[in-house]
Amino acid sequence: MEKYIPLKTSPEVDKIRKSCQLAERILKDLVCRVAPGVTPHNLDRLAAEMMKKSGARSAVVGGFPGAICVSVNETAVHGIPSSLPLKEGDLLTLDLSLSLDGWCGDVAWCCLVGRGNDDTRRLLKAAWRASLAGIAAARAGGRLGDIGYAVNQEAEAHRCRIIEECVGHGIGTSLHEEPVVPNTGMPGAGTRIVPGMVFTIEPVLSLGSSAVSRAADGWSMVTRDGSLTAQFEHTVAVFRDFIEVLTFPTVTGRDHLDFPPSF
Repeated sequence: MEKYIPLKTSPEVDKIRKSCQLAERILKDLVCRVAPGVTPHNLDRLAAEMMKKSGARSAVVGGFPGAICVSVNETAVHGIPSSLPLKEGDLLTLDLSLSLDGWCGDVAWCCLVGRGNDDTRRLLKAAWRASLAGIAAARAGGRLGDIGYAVNQEAEAHRCRIIEECVGHGIGTSLHEEPVVPNTGMPGAGTRIVPGMVFTIEPVLSLGSSAVSRAADGWSMVTRDGSLTAQFEHTVAVFRDFIEVLTFPTVTGRDHLDFPPSF
């Protein structure tokens, strides 16, 4: 038996859209501040201040010691914002989840500190293109397996691996709702995609092993072989005849198919 998936009405999608738009504005501000010498802790403090000023609150899981997740290098997800300054060549993902008027928005963006090297730029490109491939595969009448297949094909084309433990999810009044949106799969398999679904597409890629372990801090998930990781996350809403990208809709189109834009 499939799990219950709460479908959203158009007015409810509008509330999620507003939360996603706020999350996008805050995340853009943070991305512009990423540079050598900046600390994840300072980015976290600024995010908390901007949320509070906008009447929102962080929606990260209770007990997490931060307003946002800042995952650096081999930390795949759930990185605790540290006071260790960023350095040239670091790769970090800012994952921002907030609640505004009771509705959640969720978005993540991967940043390269400086220019990096060929491998870090390949990983960043792969994660970006994988997220766009997942969005392109999402449509009413399709299956969640279509999304996972498209994501994984793009990752493999760039010689990167999907970290399968990291998945997308439904979103609404709670940050994590059904359905689970895997980043691997087969075309035509999995839960049917229907109008009213709102979920995230958020592939996490590694340059090496896809195996991860929980760090000693109890939150961070790190690659077992120390490989670099990258992630982009978008929230999408399913309508009968189209998919609406609720986070960064202006940068997921034809102008930025090959590499993520800088702000």
